[in-house]
Amino acid sequence: MTGLDRNQTPKTRPVDHKRTALVASLDIGTSKIACMIARLKPSPPSEALRGRSHAVELIGYSQIQSRGVKAGAVIDLAECEQAVRQAVALAERMAKVRVESVLLSVSGGRLQGQLVEAAADIRGGAVTSDDVTRVTSTGMRHATGEGRTVLHALPVGYALDGVKGIRDPRGMVARQFGVDMQVVTVDATVARNLMLVVERCHLNVEAMAASPYVAGLSVLTDDEADLGAAVVEMGAGSTTIATYSGGRFVHASGFALGGQHVTMDLARGVGACIADAERIKTLYGTVLTGGSDARELMSVPTAGEEHDAPQIVSRATIANIVRHRAEEIFEMVRDRLADSPFAAEPRARVVLSGGASQLTGTVELAARILNRPVRIGRPLGFGRLPNEAKSASFAVPAGLLVYPQYAHLEHVEPRHTRQLRTGTDGYFGKVGRWLREGF
Repeated sequence: MTGLDRNQTPKTRPVDHKRTALVASLDIGTSKIACMIARLKPSPPSEALRGRSHAVELIGYSQIQSRGVKAGAVIDLAECEQAVRQAVALAERMAKVRVESVLLSVSGGRLQGQLVEAAADIRGGAVTSDDVTRVTSTGMRHATGEGRTVLHALPVGYALDGVKGIRDPRGMVARQFGVDMQVVTVDATVARNLMLVVERCHLNVEAMAASPYVAGLSVLTDDEADLGAAVVEMGAGSTTIATYSGGRFVHASGFALGGQHVTMDLARGVGACIADAERIKTLYGTVLTGGSDARELMSVPTAGEEHDAPQIVSRATIANIVRHRAEEIFEMVRDRLADSPFAAEPRARVVLSGGASQLTGTVELAARILNRPVRIGRPLGFGRLPNEAKSASFAVPAGLLVYPQYAHLEHVEPRHTRQLRTGTDGYFGKVGRWLREGF
């Protein structure tokens, strides 16, 4: 299987500025699976979101409890497939359309972005599109380690004979041409198994994108991206980060800690079952300690025998458990940001998204630990979103609907070298057939 590791996940064709398109997004998370179906309608760009060429009109959506997923990776194909089928069917019923292909997010598999420089001598004098593709492909391959696959390859800037900051080098004359690019990679196994689940549902994967990047497309204003921002997508099984500078996505990283770890800590700390711990977290989860209600006592059913007496727990105990884990998550975020271009942007802010960002007091806690202005990000610029889809926990599936408008920024490997589809003809090739027959 080694021949597959150096490749790129599926990439969508950019949407036509003048045409309406129907798109579906699928966010297979650790705690929930969300599917959204929308019509992209050409529209003049708004003041705050200049990069968008289309208005996103939601026509169907669903969110159901996830199954068969841990830390953003598939751990049970059959369970996950059933859940995906159910989520897609619910969204289809609401939208009254059939979905054939989906845009898919990736949050697990140790997302990692790196800045890569590649350069080549120009034989013909003027830089051609072929030169750009050739050099970018070289840089991308160089950045892909063993067992990793590329989610995004975004040229950040070009250089001609060492002069940086060239916007579009094509047609310009130089002896040497270089590209600086942001390459985001993920464990190939994680990407493959997510694709496999979707394809077992008889759906095509139109494109795959890193969760924090698409969350940024949905929650950041252009001004924030220009001044510098970090989007921290706080899921149940993983926390992923995308950093923006000068209006561009410049870095990504992630780690396998999230809201589910808070739930597990609560279950252990107060001796409750996981479902009760989740309920306590949702109702009373706060990272703020002190205040009059901290002394308030509540009874928690014991995880064990039915007739065991419930435990009496103070709100302060619950807040302490939640705060400890939340602090650990933000300290890890702080360390990741220190290693990214974000550290050099003193005015940059942090925008939190994802379900775990909704605990009371997270903004204040994050601002203290990260020492930056922090806000909660919700999907921006969407027509008629139902209330539950307006929340930070829908930043990723909503951002996937925006993503095709930004697809033109990415480098896509020429078709003949791309071999990662699990279908019989495209990607995986023979391996795909073997996979299909093996199940």
